[in-house]
Amino acid sequence: MKKHPIQHASGSFSRRDFLRASGITALTVGGMTVLTACGPAAQSSDASASSTTTTSSSSDTSSSDSLKLGDGKTLRVGMEAAYAPYNWQESSASDTTIPIENVDGAYADGYDVQVAKKIADALGMEPVAVKMEFGSLVDSLVNGQIDIICAGMSVTDERAQSADFSDSYIDDEVIMVVKQDSPYADATKLSDFSGASVLGQKDTFYDDLIDQIPNVNHLTPVATVPLVVDGLMNGTCDAITFSSLSLPRLLKDYPTLKKVDLADGEGFTDASNPDNAAIAKGQDAVLAKINEVIDGISADERQSMWDDCMDRQPA
Repeated sequence: MKKHPIQHASGSFSRRDFLRASGITALTVGGMTVLTACGPAAQSSDASASSTTTTSSSSDTSSSDSLKLGDGKTLRVGMEAAYAPYNWQESSASDTTIPIENVDGAYADGYDVQVAKKIADALGMEPVAVKMEFGSLVDSLVNGQIDIICAGMSVTDERAQSADFSDSYIDDEVIMVVKQDSPYADATKLSDFSGASVLGQKDTFYDDLIDQIPNVNHLTPVATVPLVVDGLMNGTCDAITFSSLSLPRLLKDYPTLKKVDLADGEGFTDASNPDNAAIAKGQDAVLAKINEVIDGISADERQSMWDDCMDRQPA
């Protein structure tokens, strides 16, 4: 659920340039505070060593504290739990799920969940999902109701004012989908959709991009991806914006649908759709650790994780 190239005071950056420019080097932390006895210290090399050890240990403890999110024990992960294969809700626990803190007896699964579990493990915390509407995630992060967002979200100019975003942990693309018998089925450029009714998900890049279509009938966006698909299937709209990575499962479940093949240079200005984690501002050491975790997930592992989520996501 992503956005356009980011504009900064220094000029125009792509989203990837922005993330590279904001990356920081991971810190090495550890150690424990050493307490010295009360009273004057003897003027000796031992005293100097003790003083040095105390100063160093205090610094290490401060660094360790800076790697904590929330209470340092439970990592509250904000997500919809309704956006498969990125995240969805389950009724039973498994090796791939985490509990949903605010829904009794429910669990969250999905690609975002697998990444959140890796991040929590690196921080020495136990992850739990907090289920909420997508549009309220950033405010909830700022207000301290959640510790991190892993929810198919991308960095945007507006969001970056309120939260710090990690590097991308998967890269998607926005496409257009129609019914096979649609008059727009053979469209090759955005202008072919002039006058068409197009639907996207609320508070997401999928909805924002619709305004690039000339003379489009931009329908009021709906809250979830299933509602977007329902709109197309029941004839509420002529076309929808959708995730390229999620297309194979969509076509398997709805064989009467098809992707619109837009010619090179005739599609959206920037349809790239990365997935970034977000944390509250001012936690640079934690952000560096999160980026270290993300960087450690190879391309092959990302694809394997995605394929597994596609296979087990609910119909």
